[in-house]
Amino acid sequence: MKKLLSLLLAVAMVLSMAVCAGTTTAKAEAEGSVYYLNFKPEQDEAWQKLAATYTELTGVPVTVLTAASGTYEETLMAEMGKSEAPTLFQVNGPNGLANWIDYCYDLSDSELYSHLSNKSFALGDDDAVYGIGYVTETYGIIVNKALLEKSGHTVDEINSFETLKAVVEDITAHSEELGFAAFSSAGMDGSSDWRFKTHLANLPIYFEYQADGIDTTTEIKGTFLDNYRAIWDLYINNSTCDPAELSAKTGADSLNEFLNGKAVFYQNGTWAYGDLSGTFTDDEMTMIPIYIGAGDEANQGLCTGCENFWCVNKDADQADIDATLTFLNWCVTEAAETLANDMGFVIPFDTAVEASNPFTKIGNDLIAEGKTPVAWTFTTMPSEEWKNMVGQALTAYAADQTDANWDAVVTAFVDGWASEYAMLG
Repeated sequence: MKKLLSLLLAVAMVLSMAVCAGTTTAKAEAEGSVYYLNFKPEQDEAWQKLAATYTELTGVPVTVLTAASGTYEETLMAEMGKSEAPTLFQVNGPNGLANWIDYCYDLSDSELYSHLSNKSFALGDDDAVYGIGYVTETYGIIVNKALLEKSGHTVDEINSFETLKAVVEDITAHSEELGFAAFSSAGMDGSSDWRFKTHLANLPIYFEYQADGIDTTTEIKGTFLDNYRAIWDLYINNSTCDPAELSAKTGADSLNEFLNGKAVFYQNGTWAYGDLSGTFTDDEMTMIPIYIGAGDEANQGLCTGCENFWCVNKDADQADIDATLTFLNWCVTEAAETLANDMGFVIPFDTAVEASNPFTKIGNDLIAEGKTPVAWTFTTMPSEEWKNMVGQALTAYAADQTDANWDAVVTAFVDGWASEYAMLG
């Protein structure tokens, strides 16, 4: 009996050594490395964990560097100039691709591309695929339902700009006794201004495109800029702070005001769920469309689309390119659940796992009810410089709300659009 036990222990030890040797060999034989320049600060922690997991499993080094909010383009330019440049980066749409197409590897034969459920989420031409969208997202106005009800109103009242305006202004009229404001601060520093110079600015562009039956233009007319002014006025004149203070207000300020019950409404998207879920249950908050008094508001959904496209650096070593492609395929297959639950991503791949994010479900429910989502037309904005000019004009107008200062917003929007596109050739 003792001899049999000794034999079994010996066999077990040999097998254990073989497994360890096999693992070590697999890691030793791993070739190439991955360097991802991440666009999304809110998902940095999740990406770092995912990278570490992949390296532990495969031995392939995966480095994730996350650019600070609002600095991605500058960070990418700086990193691409280094000898150890990113093997994986992103562009935000056709105009972003135009700036970086010379660095983009053709992904048309990749396994990642074969999993893309809708090929419209790819960027390229008839001959090549240079960018693959990796997440569809949704944004709107996030609502603290308990505070809204405390103010004497419900979400069911709000189905247009006029009804939103009536509720908001009633909250403002009673804000001192209620102890909270309608909107959290519309911060215009670099960590927050994208919500308004890009995401809010999407609405007048979308409705102009709808009215004109187009999906892009080199000369925006500004047909719905009066509507843009109306919603901006509503935000800044019914918030937690004086409009003149917005230039110094940050994204963290706006978030914390909402978390601390200082505001009923907070413009943001599905990506903000992780920041909110530790304070609110899913039943305590919801998301409603951004109404600006344009289009068929009764049938308007949330703003849903994609501006995040993975690109692989064609100038990287082939081993690193191959390692990056393998890593990406692993992300959307083996790690699809992590993308859904830890990052809140709705990925446009046939391997997708339904996200638990309630804001995503709200957007999908509205579509199921026949509501039309507002497309992400801001991917056609001509440049980051255009956004900055609009943002600066919005900030100046907030501090001094004259017609002349709004005319400066219109000039930045319309004339700036044309001049920036002219520079693109």
